[in-house]
Amino acid sequence: MATAFSSDGEAALRRELGPAAAAPRGDLDGFYEMGRAAAFVHGGGFRKVALQFPDELLADAAAVAARMEAATGAEMYVLGDTTYGSCCVDEVAAEHAGAEAVLHYGPACLSPCRKLPVLHIFGQQPLDIGRCTEAFRELYPDRQSRVVVLSDVIYAHAMGEVEQQLSPEYPNVVFSRVVCEDSTGPTSPGEVRQFGRQFPVEALGGLQDCAMFYVGAEGLALTSFMLTWNRCLFSSFDPATGCGRRETLNVNRALMRRLYLVERARDARVVGILVGTLGVAGYLTVLQHLRELLRRAGKRSYTLAVGKPNPAKLANFLEVDIFVLVACAQNTLLDSSEFYRPIVTPYELELACNPAREWTGNYFTDFRDLLPGACAHVDLPPAVPAAEAIPDVSLITGEMRAAQLCDPLAPQLPPSTALACRDQTRALAEISPAASFLESRSWRGLEQQLGQTPVSKAVQGRRGIAIAYEDEGREHS
Repeated sequence: MATAFSSDGEAALRRELGPAAAAPRGDLDGFYEMGRAAAFVHGGGFRKVALQFPDELLADAAAVAARMEAATGAEMYVLGDTTYGSCCVDEVAAEHAGAEAVLHYGPACLSPCRKLPVLHIFGQQPLDIGRCTEAFRELYPDRQSRVVVLSDVIYAHAMGEVEQQLSPEYPNVVFSRVVCEDSTGPTSPGEVRQFGRQFPVEALGGLQDCAMFYVGAEGLALTSFMLTWNRCLFSSFDPATGCGRRETLNVNRALMRRLYLVERARDARVVGILVGTLGVAGYLTVLQHLRELLRRAGKRSYTLAVGKPNPAKLANFLEVDIFVLVACAQNTLLDSSEFYRPIVTPYELELACNPAREWTGNYFTDFRDLLPGACAHVDLPPAVPAAEAIPDVSLITGEMRAAQLCDPLAPQLPPSTALACRDQTRALAEISPAASFLESRSWRGLEQQLGQTPVSKAVQGRRGIAIAYEDEGREHS
């Protein structure tokens, strides 16, 4: 905790970014699929295109942009920094450049976008097919095993060859395929379409008795899969190390941690809604849904857009008891152990505030599943009078708390009722809860003190950055 709040930032200022996962120098055309990208630009008639790279691929951005301009005649704009996670398409930055489409490079969460046409180019990272199939056989010696094979998107290009080698030996193995279009459309009863993956399970008798084999490194994608399909046993193969293993992450412990956060959300009185995406379709709808949910639950909410959340940013909002992060399915599971206040997902907030939603063992990381008409939507029950409400006791503090919903048709107090005397002239000023909390703080920042501070001439200050001013060496010599 101390490191998160008191770091002098020297490590970040002096850190050198290396192209750890950059493409081979002589194979830019193949790694970045220049032909497919050029066909996308020509087919759409786009004249201005944004190229979005993650940090590890930025070393190739200039070369890729130059080749794309030469091949298409369109203007290319490189988006060097993303507003939120690099796995999401940054439509806001693209629109600032006046782009008509986006070429998204590198790993992607495959969340549907709202406005701009997008082509995902994952970057074809190499995969040792022989070692991958060998690891699969070691983990699943029974040839009748029912297994669903998933992969990181950067290895999707090689999964067809893996399937050709394993399918003759394993008749009950199903391979998922990556789908970049909107995955919220109708699916058949024997088909699963989630997280940009699609695979049939009818022949396997459903997912309840299936195992999952994931090709890719440990990360947010694998964690999201394991929490969502928490009744399946997971194994993985890491192409970087060439090792296969049974996943030892105790999903039950992870779920218990998340359920503890649900209990914290039930105790909270002030909730901060963190906007973690501006490009995923439906984010405005879920923001409105959460505001209404919190209003009906008798909690006060504030909507905050702070970019990429970190402990220092969120520590400025001491009046907030808990935060809920609206982000893509991969970034919504934020580890908040270093934060001053916990951070929950929209699904966890629904578990806390919607009495009609019960824990069934299923976990949802995609906020669009909670919206009206979606697979996991649960309507709010009618309000219960306070006299008929079932008493509810906090499992953390042991105190009584309100558990009933407010009547949505009850007249709301207008803001003008929160008035107070401002000065001797009896002028009235509206007092907001945030302003009241600010008044209660012992320290409130700089004060103007107009007319009290003597005026002085401006003088030249120190030069350099805070950790290494130019004159520091002379002072100590």
